[in-house]
Amino acid sequence: MAPAFRWSTSFAGGLAAMLLAASAAASGVDHAALKKAVDSPARAPEQRARDVYRHPLQTLTFFGIAPDMNVVEIWPGTTGYTDILAAYLHDRGRYTAALPASEKGVAAYQAKLEAAPERLDRVALSTFAPPARTDIAPPGSADAVLTFRNVHNWVAGGYEQQAFDAFFKALKPGGVLGVVEHRARPGSTLQQMKDSGYANEDYVIALARNAGFELVARSNVNDNPKDTKDYPQGVWTLPPTLKLGEQDRARYLAIGESDRMTLKFAKPRGTKVASRN
Repeated sequence: MAPAFRWSTSFAGGLAAMLLAASAAASGVDHAALKKAVDSPARAPEQRARDVYRHPLQTLTFFGIAPDMNVVEIWPGTTGYTDILAAYLHDRGRYTAALPASEKGVAAYQAKLEAAPERLDRVALSTFAPPARTDIAPPGSADAVLTFRNVHNWVAGGYEQQAFDAFFKALKPGGVLGVVEHRARPGSTLQQMKDSGYANEDYVIALARNAGFELVARSNVNDNPKDTKDYPQGVWTLPPTLKLGEQDRARYLAIGESDRMTLKFAKPRGTKVASRN
């Protein structure tokens, strides 16, 4: 009798790597260059430690980010994807950080850039401060707009639809919107989303579709089935915030960072580019 086939973790890992490489090649992603940017020792150790939850290599590959793209990241902060994208896009592409209007936040980000001019010298800046200032790039100029764990802030502010409308306006026809966001329990009310920091996946998809986007694909790369989403301080109970301090700290560290939706949208080809207001 022939031996039964057994699905080994090494085989599964190898298959996953092959699928990732195939996806990268199909979309124009330079997998080697992107991996080099992700693995760079220039990234802060505390940020590299979070890759186990954020999966930047897999996430950016899923979004199809190629090294010659014009990419806008919304509200990257000092702990976002700046170091990865600025390195990856440095020679052939363009990376724009769309910052909030907060003087403190802008100053902190500029200090980050000034501390590493050899790596971050080509980072461009724009402002995203809805509802008043939403022109993150010239209309129809961006190949991709990316946002990581920001949608709940716009829901809390009541300008979530304006945000997605702005992203649609900035993108070229065929351009990509990549969204990673804390995922709420299905059926959560708007108030529950505001209070918890989690957003309904269906609600986020509806916001994008209302702006004119088409949903291209969903990925489970940032799923976390350990996240029960029922904490006293919402998503901020979990790391990295750990809002409860030492209370049940080991429990929340064991859960890890939040369960996150990872959604890829596209602006339909043939869409007429809007003029700047």
